[in-house]
Amino acid sequence: MSHMHSRRNFLAQSAVLTGGLLLPKFNWAMGPGPNSKFAGVQIGAITYSFRSLPGNIDQLIEYCTACGINAIELMGDPAEAYAGSPVANVGPMRMGPPPGGGQPGGQRPQPSEEQRKAMEDRMKAGREWRETVAMDKFIELRKKLKAAGITVYAFKPNALNPTSSDGEIEYAMKAAKALGATSVTVELPQKGDHSKRLGDFASKHKVYVGYHAHLQATDTAWDEALAQSPYNSLNLDCGHYIAAGGKNTKESLLALIESKHDRITSLHLKDRKNKENGGANMPWGQGDTPIKEILSLLKEKKYKIPVSIELEYNVPADSDAVKEVKKCVDYAKNILIG
Repeated sequence: MSHMHSRRNFLAQSAVLTGGLLLPKFNWAMGPGPNSKFAGVQIGAITYSFRSLPGNIDQLIEYCTACGINAIELMGDPAEAYAGSPVANVGPMRMGPPPGGGQPGGQRPQPSEEQRKAMEDRMKAGREWRETVAMDKFIELRKKLKAAGITVYAFKPNALNPTSSDGEIEYAMKAAKALGATSVTVELPQKGDHSKRLGDFASKHKVYVGYHAHLQATDTAWDEALAQSPYNSLNLDCGHYIAAGGKNTKESLLALIESKHDRITSLHLKDRKNKENGGANMPWGQGDTPIKEILSLLKEKKYKIPVSIELEYNVPADSDAVKEVKKCVDYAKNILIG
């Protein structure tokens, strides 16, 4: 739930952008141009990493440039806002805190009939927009990012769910291609019929679907999806894999990457403690994710798998998301080229 809440916060931040409010000024040092490909390994970031900051496209470009990042996994909301979605910049509806000030055991109040109707109307408006929107603004966005030295290798719209219409899934594939992305990313479905459905659309559009797993990750978790379509693939989160514990070890993770390297369209990289050590997200170098071994493997084997920095540890009070992502970029660079 905290993960979902963070994503809702990302959406809420976007809502500020159209309200005419004054946004804080950030003074990050800008380099001559972003470049985060080191020794043949593409280091990028999922733009969710900047969720604690205002996040329209121009600001995301500023953040990436400050971090030296030249490739991204782009969340759907800022792209859809740029393309004119009527709901992408609307913050989440709030049901209020659960009883007891959010203490364990409290339950959030159920939405009223009026709130439920408003949510349904928003979902309907977003769906209708996706089903009819032209790709011109997504092509324009691709060019805008390219002019800033940034490419999109993966696109993560909220349009690939079991409840999404066929038109929304078609939209996701078309938008990804317009952005220049190789893949769309989505959570690994609980039921195989949905990964089969997505795989069929992916084959039609020649866009990969990278399935992302959390603590349910195992060496065989993706097998059904991979067998269903050559365009079904892994968006392998190395931190979540390690945090799951049990049979998920450093050695098994590296073996999984080697055995499935031709079916991995992108990696998420974060440093988490393993289950036995509590599973917490940590600053890079303080957790149990074998970051050095992963990056060294990609370098040695020349695997063309982009790596997304996903900032999920708590940002220190004297820092911000841009500075922390930049630390991760530098950490990876030191491993790959010293």
